[in-house]
Amino acid sequence: MLTTMSTSLHHRAVEHLGTRIVGGKLPSGHVMLAEHLEDELNVSRSVVREAVRVLQSLGLVETIKRVGIRVLPAHRWNPFDPLVIRWRLAGDGRGAQLRSLAELRSAVEPVAAELAAANAPDSMRRELLEIALAMRDAGRSGDMPRFLDLDIRFHALVLSGSGNEMFANLIGQVTETLTGRTVHGLMPEHPKEAALQWHLDVAHAIGSGDAGKAREASMRIMKETIADLEPTWQGQPRVFVPVDRR
Repeated sequence: MLTTMSTSLHHRAVEHLGTRIVGGKLPSGHVMLAEHLEDELNVSRSVVREAVRVLQSLGLVETIKRVGIRVLPAHRWNPFDPLVIRWRLAGDGRGAQLRSLAELRSAVEPVAAELAAANAPDSMRRELLEIALAMRDAGRSGDMPRFLDLDIRFHALVLSGSGNEMFANLIGQVTETLTGRTVHGLMPEHPKEAALQWHLDVAHAIGSGDAGKAREASMRIMKETIADLEPTWQGQPRVFVPVDRR
């Protein structure tokens, strides 16, 4: 079992290497040696080994016998992993990451809201309305930390309430998106009144079982989100993932 100290060192090593790879300081094809990483990070070989395993699981690196640890190109990374998302949001690729996430959410969340109106348990419907009302209060008062917590919970409930486990497993990605917008100063001090109302509209529609209105209100939220964030990704390239020829 890892001790608290070794866990901290492991976390530091993963963050250090992950941010440098995703940020482009360690470009695709760059080769690292475990012994050099030990010296650079001032950690043991076991800590380096565990950190590399994490980075391998994210698709950021591969280990090659008698060569070293090679950085992989961006199209090999796991774009759904919250760590990769957080690191991209912290770097020069922030706009492109926000674009990808906004487009993903606009494709999924309106459908999730529609499904939640048909399928969500009564307890979820009630909680969703309570949270939407609390979001309105927090937004109007400018209590952004509380608003963020409520916003994350709101969208998590919509995804989970859809009854589609694949949608529900996007909660981590949505959480990183909403958190990243706040951390990087991309949220207004007071959310727009219309956006607060649209969240209430989603909650009311899901509560009453009106699938069409739930989807429509959710789509309004996503269109407004894209309009707000679009300036951040102007001129940023897209990632085209090669398709295997079989």
